[in-house]
Amino acid sequence: MPKRLLIVDDEMDLLVLLRKVLAKKCDSEVAIAQSGKEALEKIDSWHPDVIVTDIVMPDMDGLQLLSKVYALDSSISIVIMTGYGTIEMAVTALKNGAYDFLEKPFDNSAISQIILRAFERTQLLRENIHLHKELQKSDRPTDFIGHSVPLQRAIDLLTRLGQSDATVLIRGESGTGKEVAARTIHQMSDRAERKMITVNCPALPEHILESELFGYAKGAFTGADQDKDGLFLEASGSTILLDEIADIPVSLQTKLLRVLQEKEIQPLGQTSTVKVDVRVLASTNQDLEAKMAKGEFREDLFYRLNVMTVTMPSLNDIQEDIPLLALHFFNIYVKKYQRTGMELSPEALKCLVRREWKGNVRELQNRINRAVLLTPASVVTPNDLLSPEELEKDGSANKAGAEIPVCVHRLPYNEAKEEVISSFTSTYLERALTMSDGNVSAAARASGLGRQSLQRLMQRFHVQSQSFRKK
Repeated sequence: MPKRLLIVDDEMDLLVLLRKVLAKKCDSEVAIAQSGKEALEKIDSWHPDVIVTDIVMPDMDGLQLLSKVYALDSSISIVIMTGYGTIEMAVTALKNGAYDFLEKPFDNSAISQIILRAFERTQLLRENIHLHKELQKSDRPTDFIGHSVPLQRAIDLLTRLGQSDATVLIRGESGTGKEVAARTIHQMSDRAERKMITVNCPALPEHILESELFGYAKGAFTGADQDKDGLFLEASGSTILLDEIADIPVSLQTKLLRVLQEKEIQPLGQTSTVKVDVRVLASTNQDLEAKMAKGEFREDLFYRLNVMTVTMPSLNDIQEDIPLLALHFFNIYVKKYQRTGMELSPEALKCLVRREWKGNVRELQNRINRAVLLTPASVVTPNDLLSPEELEKDGSANKAGAEIPVCVHRLPYNEAKEEVISSFTSTYLERALTMSDGNVSAAARASGLGRQSLQRLMQRFHVQSQSFRKK
């Protein structure tokens, strides 16, 4: 759908000029209105993305129009046009939600750049609103968050596997949600009423892992002063997940093979076997074929486990799901750390989508956790998402006279340049307000800017002075 721009002014000559210039420069549909009343009628029927309005008009001034538009659709970006003597009104408009203001007379290139950024802001805000609505849906069949094709294919396969009793091998990179996949299979199965047992195979030494899995009889070893049921027996009638099964020692792989073949276990120190009714799921992030070639993983065990295989997509494979996942984790940590009123900026969401995620969903979750806990302001910006290592690297770059956010390197040059400028401005504002303890006048003086100019920048980059005042 083409971008839509509505221009409101009581001077027809200016409307005609702006419509001609902006339709071409902003590649958008442009409508005009000569009054606030006419503008409201067009908004109701035409649904613009951005509105450029004069601040002084006879029937309804720009501030009144701003208030009514904001009540109708707060995602519409509004740019105020102001002439001599109305700067104070424009500053008031910024405080009341306007995106930016332009002083007459203005340069055609300058106004087109502001309008293009306003279009981008509206798009990001509407995407944010859509994401929040998606998160509020309560009919999700699994714990997975996302709608991408690779993820939906995996969920569909997990759902169908849940209806069988087959052994399943879940493969995928670290942090891709293999345990969530196992829970999905279990929840979709006839065994869902009983708790699924999860065993973290690398976490336990070999002799302890064996006794934990299979149990032991009294006197089986020093300290075994009573019989103990193993986790396989505890999981009887339910499901057991052997997490990171590639790390199980070869000596235990033989005993595990017997469980899969005969459905029975032999506790340590006991000569008889015990039948178990347990469904086995296994997960790994390692190359089992390579381990078999080295003799580190039994081939017969591999084929017993690999009855059915699910490979979980990496986060880089499902980039379109990143905003939904990020907001999901953001809401969790805002509640956990009691950061009521905190927001994840649209620019931060864009930055998350552009990144490369070697640690997958787990890395994304950790980034959001850190940002919510440590960000001093009420809005999380792209810089707040940097790791300690990236912050140190970024600091070294600053000493060399550059400040380039990690997320811009995949962008075309012009977009990357715009992102760097935005990142610099946001960081500069935060540091200036930190040094002045949130005093806008003092920050403006130290920055060599007028107070109104600084407020204008603060509005554009969602920086609030209250966040920097000492409590």
